[in-house]
Amino acid sequence: MFIHIGNGNVIRTRDVIAIVDYQIISSSVIMEEMIQAWKKEKKIIGPISNAKSIIITKNEVYYTAVSVSTLKKRTSIKQGISNEKDFSDEIPL
Repeated sequence: MFIHIGNGNVIRTRDVIAIVDYQIISSSVIMEEMIQAWKKEKKIIGPISNAKSIIITKNEVYYTAVSVSTLKKRTSIKQGISNEKDFSDEIPL
């Protein structure tokens, strides 16, 4: 199965490792380090401007303006997403 993640990108759902709210990156040192490593390896796809979510796959990381909740609705990945609590409303802007 495939999921449209915006910016003209469509990916296989089986390749998705995680869908992360973009705002969480700045609150996690580990996430910031991972993003820097991916940038050095040129594995980041999509514009950072207006990014709401990050999709981590086996080979690349995608920035997208599509929210985590919308991506959740578009995918049939139940395990891992539906069992996790959604903290996106609790992040101060």
